Amino acid sequence: MNKYFVYIISNLNNTTLYTWVTNDIIRRIYEHKNKLVKWFSKEYNLTKLIYYEIYDDIKIAINREKQIKNWKREWKDILIDKVNINRNDLYDDLL
Repeated sequence: MNKYFVYIISNLNNTTLYTWVTNDIIRRIYEHKNKLVKWFSKEYNLTKLIYYEIYDDIKIAINREKQIKNWKREWKDILIDKVNINRNDLYDDLL
């Protein structure tokens, strides 16, 4: 069964947030960390996985991604703080 991840990454100072969806979070975060994603995340040095959710249905995951992307920063911060108040990098926990 496929899994789909809605995730939020940030830079080291937690000043910028980026939300996206993927079916392979380990590969995707590796790409962010190694600057293989050539657009927004590379420009803003977004290398730290600070939040993610797991879904079985791609349509639900995409809808959730769109929902979070449309939120105010304050709402995103509240969501993240519920599970990762210190904004630790969660990538190593996935390995």
